[in-house]
Amino acid sequence: MHYAKKYRKKVYAAVSNMSIAMERRSLLQEVDCFVCNQQEAGLMFSDDYDHLTPDEMRTTLAANVRSANIPCMVVTMGEQRRLRPHRRRERHGARQEGRCHRHHRRRGCFLAGTVIGLTYGKTLAEACEIGSRLAASVICISENVCPRFRPQEFGLDVPVTD
Repeated sequence: MHYAKKYRKKVYAAVSNMSIAMERRSLLQEVDCFVCNQQEAGLMFSDDYDHLTPDEMRTTLAANVRSANIPCMVVTMGEQRRLRPHRRRERHGARQEGRCHRHHRRRGCFLAGTVIGLTYGKTLAEACEIGSRLAASVICISENVCPRFRPQEFGLDVPVTD
């Protein structure tokens, strides 16, 4: 985190061991976006979200994320949908009310697509859509490789040389 701040780089996080995130909650306040699943969010906020609908979960999580001072959190809901419960700050320090977007899920590919979208200046909703499209394409392929996409297919204006 020290070097990210020093060089003004954004940090995106997904935690493979939730106990570490719970012990070091202050780190989540420093990341630009944190991605976890529904069960991990329940551990984080000492809550059980299994009985909630996506809309109820969105409302509850938005309040929890605000009170925890986490700048941005994306929660995946497995077979259901993906929620973005809250983004505390925008680029120029303005605050935004808690809003959520739902998207389909495939965690590793979803995270990669979402981060690349955010890195290239897309909104969180647009970035989640890129992540969802990338994840969906991997689910549809029987091989153990990710299909090759051109950045323009995801609305990214990135020069490519072959």
